[in-house]
Amino acid sequence: MDLGLQGKRALVMGASKGLGRSVADALAREGCHLVVSGRSQASLDVAAAALRALGAASAIGIPADVASNADMDSLADGAVAAMGGVDILILNHGGPPPGTALELDEALLLPWFQRIVAAPIHITKKLLPGMRTQKFGRIINIGSTGMQQPIPNLVLSNTLRASVMGYLKTLSAEVAGDGVTVNIVAPGAIRTDRSLETAQGMATKTGKSIDEVIAERSKTIPAQRYGEPDEYGPLVAFLCGQPAAYITGEIMRADGGMVRGF
Repeated sequence: MDLGLQGKRALVMGASKGLGRSVADALAREGCHLVVSGRSQASLDVAAAALRALGAASAIGIPADVASNADMDSLADGAVAAMGGVDILILNHGGPPPGTALELDEALLLPWFQRIVAAPIHITKKLLPGMRTQKFGRIINIGSTGMQQPIPNLVLSNTLRASVMGYLKTLSAEVAGDGVTVNIVAPGAIRTDRSLETAQGMATKTGKSIDEVIAERSKTIPAQRYGEPDEYGPLVAFLCGQPAAYITGEIMRADGGMVRGF
């Protein structure tokens, strides 16, 4: 299927590894221009070289920290300068530490609100006017199934992602007439550094091995296994393409059937 993405300009946040990298890989294969962000210039340079080898029309890395709105401004401005504009914005960030609702440290709420809610809203508002003017844009949040079915031991993620979900759903209705779609792609248990760190935290807490924790969680997933990053990125690429122009305001899951409701 031709997604019509050849030459489109994409900014992918948190793309040096994990789910962000899987999305960048998929967009590179479609021939997009890419700016990828993360906190380490060295790791971004390695990623950019690999993306060019996969077929990206161009690829560079710009370091930025979602803890800083000033970094979000610099990232947006740098992406526009490098590519002449941004057609596709992939919102992504690291996840907060695990923990239960009873154990929630309130001191963590505001700093993680900045990373999970404020920074994505800030950079979206920065880049949205250009998308609306050109009558084409794709904004996709790398979310979590916790937005629909809270995940045990991830109270910070469950709580704060609900806020950004509300913003994006509201925004989707306001800009659909401008040719801009806004969607969330929610991963379940995908084998990334983040999921393995979460499993290790649970292993430490329960006295089990990480393999035991992963095996037990896999039994709760209808697919009976963790997903792979390459089973996530192509779904995001599809939503960025022309065939998905009528899909907006949606949460799509790549979770092996873990969330029981539609």
